[in-house]
Amino acid sequence: MKNLFKLFSIIILIIASNSYSFAAEKVEYLKTDWSFKGLFGKFDRASLQRGYQVYTEVCASCHSMKYLSYRNLAEPGGPEFSEAQAKAIAASFEVTDGPNSDGEMFTRPGKLSDKFVMPYDNVKAAQAANGGAYPPDMSVLVKARGGGVDYIYSLLQGYEEAPSNVSLDDGVYYNKYMYGNKIRMSAPLSDGLVEYGDGTNATVEQMSKDVTTFLMWSAEPHLEARHQMGFKAIVYLIILTILVYFSMKKIWSRVESEV
Repeated sequence: MKNLFKLFSIIILIIASNSYSFAAEKVEYLKTDWSFKGLFGKFDRASLQRGYQVYTEVCASCHSMKYLSYRNLAEPGGPEFSEAQAKAIAASFEVTDGPNSDGEMFTRPGKLSDKFVMPYDNVKAAQAANGGAYPPDMSVLVKARGGGVDYIYSLLQGYEEAPSNVSLDDGVYYNKYMYGNKIRMSAPLSDGLVEYGDGTNATVEQMSKDVTTFLMWSAEPHLEARHQMGFKAIVYLIILTILVYFSMKKIWSRVESEV
């Protein structure tokens, strides 16, 4: 019994120490008003379109989005570019296709049915171009990282000078929101880096929000439909509960009158 008590005490001590260390390392992420949060949340179409622009002009040179097709850009619930705009976007990229009748591969303008063009031919090529680090695919990056949109949004704005007690290798940068605070990607955003067609001021904060919104949509393309379904289900349950309540009340009123 005494040994069992000691074992239980050790387990409690380990759990408490791990909880404390986790709390000590936890960083408070930057907050912003996400339009897609909540039961009635919807994506901001203008923000999605700006976010696609930031991805294309800044992120796409290193990061792929292999689960997206150009036709998705024109589908309901997404950026909702017109079909003509989506076709023009797809055609602006060269896609490797084939083989042709001669058994050779060839390039052609992209079509709506094509997946987003990959920045590198393979993983090794991506690592060689990025100092050994592999830029992760961004299709579902929001879901793959703890903290979700708040983490990505904060990371893009978290670059700082490293504290005096932190040493960094060549090609490594300090980011206060990165796990371990060390990241191989240099700060990707700077004020005015892109020129928004709608006249929005392209600050680092704005671009971070827009591209994170776009990444949230790529990871949850049916989010709005899911929200609508959830709302309908809640309304249905409320109506059903009311009907059941009055039905039971009527039944029990008969029982009481008979008694």
